[in-house]
Amino acid sequence: MTYTELITAVSDYCENTFTNTPSQPDMDTMIRQAEQRIFNSVQVAYFRKNMLGTLTIGNKYLSTPDDFLSPYSLAVIEDYGTAQENYLFLLNKDVNFIREAYPGPADTGLPKHYGIFGPTTTASPNPTITNELTLILGPSPDATYKVELHYYYYPESIVDSATGHSWLGDNFDIALFCGTMMEAITYMKGEPDTIANYKERYESSMFLLKNLGDGKQRMDAYRDGQVRNPVV
Repeated sequence: MTYTELITAVSDYCENTFTNTPSQPDMDTMIRQAEQRIFNSVQVAYFRKNMLGTLTIGNKYLSTPDDFLSPYSLAVIEDYGTAQENYLFLLNKDVNFIREAYPGPADTGLPKHYGIFGPTTTASPNPTITNELTLILGPSPDATYKVELHYYYYPESIVDSATGHSWLGDNFDIALFCGTMMEAITYMKGEPDTIANYKERYESSMFLLKNLGDGKQRMDAYRDGQVRNPVV
């Protein structure tokens, strides 16, 4: 389902032509809200990505990418770029734990723990809080290390796609459509039973999507065996 097909389908089902202009982006707003509900309700592999970063000696902070939402994993790569390359995955801990366990500037070594510290701030003389989060490491690096961060992010919205396509629209349009319909019926102040009907349909579609992201993508037949229904 493309962006245009989604707008047409929602308008036809609601029997309403929604305002969708730069000054009144009603339909785009409804689509974005539906996408945010979906992105924050299920952990599909497509909703995460990874990047390389660099730790510097004595600096216990690591800036996250602009589109960072939450961590999936963080690993220090020993002997990066060599045949002895080795991934050491850090344990996620609370900031208070890291502060107490590694309180001083002399507490350096190969990092073992990390936590979400908070937003970064720009440099003086007029520091301001930015939207970018920072990770705190413990202990502080005793050398320059490469790190690999896997994290969750918001994929490009179908609203912003130059092709009119998105992963949800192409692979799981039932969730995107039902989520947008739920927003549209609420926007129209529909009857409670109509709202309840589309809410039920949305939740049913999300059950199928969670079955993919939280189920099928985390198992295989060799390790878990094939799914079997009891014979009656």
